[in-house]
Amino acid sequence: MSFSFDRKNFLKAAVTAVVAAAVLAVSACAPTAIKAAPTALPTITAGKLTIGTGQPAYEPWVVADKPESGKGYEAAVAYAVADQLGFKKSDVVWVRTTFDEAIAPGVKNFDFNLQQYSITNDRKKNVDFSSPYYETSQTVITIKGSKAENAKSLADLKGLVIGAATGTTSYDAITNVIKPTTAAQAFNSNDDAKAALVAGQVDAIVVDFPTAYYLTQVELTGAKIVGQLAGTTAGGDSFGLVLDKGSKLTAKVSAAVDALKANGTLKKLQDKWLAGYAGAPVLK
Repeated sequence: MSFSFDRKNFLKAAVTAVVAAAVLAVSACAPTAIKAAPTALPTITAGKLTIGTGQPAYEPWVVADKPESGKGYEAAVAYAVADQLGFKKSDVVWVRTTFDEAIAPGVKNFDFNLQQYSITNDRKKNVDFSSPYYETSQTVITIKGSKAENAKSLADLKGLVIGAATGTTSYDAITNVIKPTTAAQAFNSNDDAKAALVAGQVDAIVVDFPTAYYLTQVELTGAKIVGQLAGTTAGGDSFGLVLDKGSKLTAKVSAAVDALKANGTLKKLQDKWLAGYAGAPVLK
């Protein structure tokens, strides 16, 4: 029995087999995608990520009250988290809520919400929080001609009328840190507190430091930062994304924030949108 040996075809077949084996090996070792398919995540609307923020949303957190632009620290963080979860910018839907309703018990109309929510044990009873995306301090501001204009210490603020947005750690700081003789004045929003300051209804108001810097440098004439409140400086007031209590997204959203912190994205966004928002005397 005889046969002819076609060396050319034999080599071609051998090479083809080796390449095929290599492709299979590479495919078997290839890493799985880090980002999940949006449709696989249990969001309110399949394939969409619904994000809540305030009405209005303030600078430097959201520029010109337009979170959809992605401009401002929190708007930029929201889209960065969305990207980590596998959502395109066009897949993000924005809704507005008041500060209080977003952290109240009950079903939410958002997948997560961000409007400078400090992570506290009391709030954790009603909602979930992601890992922190920013740390700040509570800060006292006033305007020219106010009784608080020359305050240098907590003692100088004791006899004054001081206000803040209700339900915030800014409001809590008045009671727990300043401890004025007159009860803290509660307002529905920072805008209302600011208006009360201008109208002379309060001597000073308390807000987070970046907001304090923006208000005194941009929005209010003759305004100044009196100082930061001891006990609320960096490490004491951390902002987290708010989710429904027991949300199946909490772990994934926290992982996304952790990844943004680890890869330097949060730092870059802070440098871009919050540059200069640091440094003020601490009131003792």
